[in-house]
Amino acid sequence: MAPWAKRRWVEKKSGNNPTDRAKLGSKRSLLVDAKGIPLSVRADGANRHDVKLARATIENLMVKKPRATCKRKQHLCLDAGYVGDEVRELAKEFGFTLHVRPRGEEKKLLKRNARFKARRWVVERTHSWMNRFRGVLIRWCKKPEHFIAMLHLTCAIITWRSTGLLG
Repeated sequence: MAPWAKRRWVEKKSGNNPTDRAKLGSKRSLLVDAKGIPLSVRADGANRHDVKLARATIENLMVKKPRATCKRKQHLCLDAGYVGDEVRELAKEFGFTLHVRPRGEEKKLLKRNARFKARRWVVERTHSWMNRFRGVLIRWCKKPEHFIAMLHLTCAIITWRSTGLLG
């Protein structure tokens, strides 16, 4: 494609996906509660690192976070992509107890202790729920504002379904 024919919508909230032959793509960062109900969602280009979206995702929290105490801690469970000083400082700033575990470590703990509660799969399940909406799975929206609105609508529907008001 000629440089003068570059599409205007491509330059925001999309980027070359490093794992998919450099196709343009989007990445969504999601913060959920213990039951998998979305509390915050952010979108950016697929070429952004997860750590760069962590602050924006936590600051975009839609509900008031309860105050962390010694007895009732606020846990922030992340995967190994979030390892680093920046995320540790961010967790301390917002009062979270940080849990960063590689994928295999949680599986080993679950095998050793049957009462161990796996935490990371909750976010993966919510991403799966979001992928049931075709407008999120295949990004039809060209403008980033429309895609973010679609993400918010998806989160609202997931939250509404979890209330049990469907009958």
